[in-house]
Amino acid sequence: MLVAMGLLGAAVLVALIVTLGNANRQRDRALELQAHSYDVMILARTLSGTIAQSEASLGRYVISGDKQLGQLYFDEWLLAGTQIDRLDRITNDNPEQQSRVDRLRAAYDSRGQELSMTALNTSYGKNGQALARYYQSRKSPTLAEINTTLDTLIAGERGLLDDRTAAAMGSVERSSWVAGVLAVFGVLIVLGAIMLGWLTIRAVGERATALADAELERERADELTAAVAVATAELRMQEAKLRQVQKMEAVGQLTGGIAHDFNNMLAVVLGGLELARRNLASDPATTRRHIDSATEGANRAAALTRRLLAFSREDALKPETIDAAALVAEMSDLLDRTLGDAITLVTRSDATDCCIRGDRVQLENAVLNLAVNARDAMNGRGTLTIVTGSAMLEAQQIGECAAGEHVTITVADDGCGMTPDVADRVFEPFFTTKAVGKGTGLGLSQIFALVQQLHGAVAIASEPGEGTAVTLYLPRTADVVALPGSPAEILPAGPATAAATAAPVPPTQREILVVEDDPRVLAATIDALEELGYRAIPCDDPLAAPALLAANGAIDLIISDVLMPRQTGPEMIAALSPLYPHIAVLFVTGFAGEVNVAQFGGHDVLRKPFTLTGLERAVATAMASDRPSASDLIAAE
Repeated sequence: MLVAMGLLGAAVLVALIVTLGNANRQRDRALELQAHSYDVMILARTLSGTIAQSEASLGRYVISGDKQLGQLYFDEWLLAGTQIDRLDRITNDNPEQQSRVDRLRAAYDSRGQELSMTALNTSYGKNGQALARYYQSRKSPTLAEINTTLDTLIAGERGLLDDRTAAAMGSVERSSWVAGVLAVFGVLIVLGAIMLGWLTIRAVGERATALADAELERERADELTAAVAVATAELRMQEAKLRQVQKMEAVGQLTGGIAHDFNNMLAVVLGGLELARRNLASDPATTRRHIDSATEGANRAAALTRRLLAFSREDALKPETIDAAALVAEMSDLLDRTLGDAITLVTRSDATDCCIRGDRVQLENAVLNLAVNARDAMNGRGTLTIVTGSAMLEAQQIGECAAGEHVTITVADDGCGMTPDVADRVFEPFFTTKAVGKGTGLGLSQIFALVQQLHGAVAIASEPGEGTAVTLYLPRTADVVALPGSPAEILPAGPATAAATAAPVPPTQREILVVEDDPRVLAATIDALEELGYRAIPCDDPLAAPALLAANGAIDLIISDVLMPRQTGPEMIAALSPLYPHIAVLFVTGFAGEVNVAQFGGHDVLRKPFTLTGLERAVATAMASDRPSASDLIAAE
């Protein structure tokens, strides 16, 4: 209403200004036309007087013969012609007056010819004849024509003046009436504005009261929001702890199977080494075969340990390109140990390209959760089938998934199945059909959240007594999966990744300081380096490393364990790097998680257990890293 009143008032003001301006323009126009009419009438009267004076001067010239009087006649007659020209110009906007001026000019020209003959007779001394002509010209019709035309022209201009004056007065009256109406309307607007202002003040008061009440409610809502946020944060923390507990529970379930597998692997290792020692001198080929068998058993044990520790860790998401079929195949041992001997596990791949983009540990956890749920649905006995494949889906064909190629992971069991109402709720948080203490109801909801995060979808097919099949639809990626190396390969943590496949540095005149607190590992590392041709210097205490570096100025590389009793490897290197920036560094660790570049200062990391080839490649990579040379440091000093 305020805006409408303001716009209306502005419109009235603009209309009033336009009206007054128009009235002023009409008045100015009327005054201008009046002045024009007066100019025409004055000029006509002046022209009449000029013609009369010219003829009077001619008469005196005829009587006296004075040539000055003749010149005066001639000048005044020319002046009359000039006045006719001016009259023609100022009446050019009026065709009727123009015709009168034209008649006046014709009469003027005729009259001029008559008077010029009289003046010519006088000039030649024929005064009598000139006087007769002069008296005769006084009765000429041209003189009457001139006077009549001038009177008509003046009368016409006076009529125009009266009409223009009447029109101007009418315009002024109309403008005055409109201005009066607008003034009344403006008064009404002012009264309305006063009323609206009173209503506005009243509304502002009521609004202030409402705002105060709303502020109190907002404070209460903020308190409630803060309480909800605190409760949500605590719930998420408890949920994260619960997920970790669930994974550790699964790891605990693996203990018996892991012990059995390790016993089998250790039996292969120990048996192979013992057979190799017995046949060392008599049968070299058999010895090599037993050593290869022992090596394979050790590698399988290392891979199983690394997978178990990687599954049990708690880290942030690390998206990577994953071959779903390969992931399921690699989880076979883990699933066998988790599900137990009474469950027959069948894995199959129906597609050749099953690459997706996601977090490996979360995807493994999802598959494991589905497998555990299937085991519980079969009461611990039955057949579990995991199939990887591909499907071309349309937009929102399944859930909210986008159109395109999808990789499918189907976990199917032949257990008790579910009714439709239960199947519709299985992905709800905290919904579970298990007995109290047997499940939290978060496993499937976490799987659903993971699939949604990967822009995929989940489908479930189940019939009571016929089993259940849960299918994950995950968008296919065109990225290529990086092929991992053997368990003994180096996993560089710094920028020297591209140099991992570089040719080994020639060991000639190379000295390496080995810092390791375990005497057996230290001795094995020293023997391996000497086998590769390096000169190795052992150090079983990181605090003794500075003295050995000071005593051996030709050391090119430090190989250090990470976790040691008195000082960690990164702490030791952090203290030595400013003093020896030209010495390369290689860390050795049995940690199975992801390498943290910041923790190791960007240096390369070699995983335990490692082979001789892996050690050789790791040393070559570390030696190839960018660092100042010892000669450069000497020159700088």
